[in-house]
Amino acid sequence: MSALATGVKAPEFELKTLDGKRVSLSEELSRGAVVLAFFKVSCPTCQYAFPFLERLHKAYGNKGVRLIGVSQNDPKHTAAFNKEFGITFPVLLDDTRSYRVSNAYGLTNVPSIFYVAQDGNIEVSSVGWMKADFEEISRRMAEAGRIAPAVMFRPGEDVRDFQAG
Repeated sequence: MSALATGVKAPEFELKTLDGKRVSLSEELSRGAVVLAFFKVSCPTCQYAFPFLERLHKAYGNKGVRLIGVSQNDPKHTAAFNKEFGITFPVLLDDTRSYRVSNAYGLTNVPSIFYVAQDGNIEVSSVGWMKADFEEISRRMAEAGRIAPAVMFRPGEDVRDFQAG
């Protein structure tokens, strides 16, 4: 099974944040589109990608789209990852025994990033780290927030793609 494709309805879920607050996808979608970024703290590609995702969060905040991480690790390791990589956007905790939400989204590799439109349909499905997918998500976030797209990459910054397999 591979990650859910574009055009598919995103599965509903409810998970807890590091501080124990319950968050549901439907509640988040009631306020606008959502970017879900699934990760594992030991994943080198996740360590590479998440500072770029933080740039999205800083550029667009919650203006029309909310960026939410979904960790496949326990709270202690997830908090350490957030601190080490400067992650300030909300991060939810998938059940480390069953990976219920990760499995519902068909994950076989991380990072896996989904742009979920307000109607609940997946509009971008990205597995690994693909610069073009990141730029598409950035464009959609700017559009949803009715603001100009932010410059995500610094001049001279070498940004490479990393695909599983």
